[in-house]
Amino acid sequence: MSRVPFYLLVGVLLLTGIAVTIYRHVAFEVPWAPGEQRQVWEVEAQVNFIADGGPAKVSLALPSNQQGFRVLTENTASSGFGLSFLDDEEGRRAQWATRDAKGSQQLYYSVQLLVAPEAAPPDIEPPSPAPDISWERPYDTAAEGAISRAYRQSADAFTFARELVRAFSGDRQDENARLLLTQFDRPSLLVRLLNQADIAAREINGLMLEDGRRRQTLTTWIQVFNEEGDWVIINPTNGEQGRPDNLLLWGAGDQAVLEVQGGSDSQVTFSMLQHNEPASVAVRNQLADDTLLNFSIHSLPLEEQSLFKTILLIPIGALVVVLLRVLVGIKTSGTFMPVLIALAFIQTSLFTGLVGFLLVVAVGLVIRSYLSYLNLLLVARVSAVIITVIAIISLFSVVAYRMGLNAGLTITFFPMIILSWTIERMSILWEEEGSKEVLIQGGGSLLTAILAYLAMNNPWIRHITFNFLGVQLILMAFILLLGNYTGYRLLELRRFKPITED
Repeated sequence: MSRVPFYLLVGVLLLTGIAVTIYRHVAFEVPWAPGEQRQVWEVEAQVNFIADGGPAKVSLALPSNQQGFRVLTENTASSGFGLSFLDDEEGRRAQWATRDAKGSQQLYYSVQLLVAPEAAPPDIEPPSPAPDISWERPYDTAAEGAISRAYRQSADAFTFARELVRAFSGDRQDENARLLLTQFDRPSLLVRLLNQADIAAREINGLMLEDGRRRQTLTTWIQVFNEEGDWVIINPTNGEQGRPDNLLLWGAGDQAVLEVQGGSDSQVTFSMLQHNEPASVAVRNQLADDTLLNFSIHSLPLEEQSLFKTILLIPIGALVVVLLRVLVGIKTSGTFMPVLIALAFIQTSLFTGLVGFLLVVAVGLVIRSYLSYLNLLLVARVSAVIITVIAIISLFSVVAYRMGLNAGLTITFFPMIILSWTIERMSILWEEEGSKEVLIQGGGSLLTAILAYLAMNNPWIRHITFNFLGVQLILMAFILLLGNYTGYRLLELRRFKPITED
């Protein structure tokens, strides 16, 4: 029979698992190693206004995912106001509304932002072409002069915008720039000149993030587009091109950041705080909406997540068992009984688990030896062993508690049915093969369980198996390949020792 379909299946499992794992790391920034820290900013916007005494409606622009930052969580505080989040082509906004508001009002919006250097900037549509721009004399002549000078010293839209801003900054101001600045605000003036030169541009608002700052306000920047739709941010004060790493763009489009109806003296101020957070926590917050490629256990309730955190370790234990049985040739009592014992060791700790396992099995074998003289049927005998195991575990737990050995209480985590069958199998093996075979298989089971425990309890492995489900496909591929092995086991090579001596 051709083995090609088998190897194709293994290859598909291996490549799919690797691809899904790498994609999850790159696209969703899930860390490879446990304990990694991520920088998180907490920003709070405080809206203050004086209500007129009737209906009031407040609209505040909100930040969105952008280059360098991802939104993790959002919270609001607005006593007596209804709240809605709006999302359209102009960007995201929060809208508060109430039928009756009087006097001083305060609304709060807070957001947690993950610093994500790999985050790509969103696609932004250039602003609509500005209508014909007209100037009063003598400002029309000054505008033409400033545009002509910047045009001669530039090669494209971006360099033109940079040179134009520099012409209005510092010591480079000429008489045209000084005249225009007496009549117009700098950012709006620059946007107007750029639009007159047929370059798409608009004002945008940004917040400079500085740890521990309070009552900060937004600053105005200029967003310039070229003919291909690419854009850059330019500082309207000094002409520097590029977005600073600590600049958070707040809002998008041409709408005002804060709009208040039914009130006056409105303003918005910002407070910010920076802290480090475990990468697993930060990533979990941004994986709430799972897709097919972002299949994640994080979408489950915490109780189920805790359960799966243990279940997903079982394939690691299974791989250890397959390696030791197929390649090394270690004999165990039961195929995957060591995996279940290893799971119990995770709950009890290795030393406590070993002592408890040996005590229960030893006492169980003594009692099972007496039951063998009663000539009971198999079902009745195994049922009696199960009850015996439960009684032994209960007795040891009570004795350990009375002696102040709280670690002994964890013996209840052992799988009682598996222990019962282990005692039954070892008892039958003792009668048929002798004590030596019992020691070989019992010792092999304990050694395998210990190695499986060490692998399953490794923090790095626990992190990888829980956060990258594609690893399960990789483990499946390796186990299938090992299942196809028909060569010698390491322990079988002892048979060839006489040949080497000759």
